[in-house]
Amino acid sequence: MKVAQFHEMLVQRHSIRKYTDQPISAEAVKTIIEAALMAPSSKRCTPWEFLLVDNKEILEKLSHCREFGAGPIAKCSLAVFVMADPQKSSAWIEDCAIAATYIQLQAEALGIGSCWVQIRDRFDKDGDSAQDYISQFVNIPGEQQILCAITLGHPDEQRKPFDLEKLQWEKVHIAQ
Repeated sequence: MKVAQFHEMLVQRHSIRKYTDQPISAEAVKTIIEAALMAPSSKRCTPWEFLLVDNKEILEKLSHCREFGAGPIAKCSLAVFVMADPQKSSAWIEDCAIAATYIQLQAEALGIGSCWVQIRDRFDKDGDSAQDYISQFVNIPGEQQILCAITLGHPDEQRKPFDLEKLQWEKVHIAQ
């Protein structure tokens, strides 16, 4: 992909929260997960792991893991829970965030919508941790801590491209 194409993809990419019922092909899922597995990590320790959920009944239940903001989980074709064992890396949060971003960028390149749903430090309507809620319905391996879920699906909404006039250049500082 050329620089201009990548930049244009970034301008066009938005979080997608509404999806069609069209499934994601196995080939597309493989490509997306390959991208995640290629993500850089601190000292190349690759602490991240990925839990894929495509069962509609379970996705509906998991969409209640947070009091607000987890609705896209119910409507997606696939949710990828990005997690790591904090004992394996002091940079596990950063490493998982990079892998999650790779998932979103690869999905966008394939024409698949995505949305980041924060799980770490979030709570359900009863005040229980989102992770504890999720663990009632899916097996979370070992000592894994979930950073986020990336919802994936074919978009059922149109979003306007990012307005480059709204870039906050005042947040860029140049050392002298």
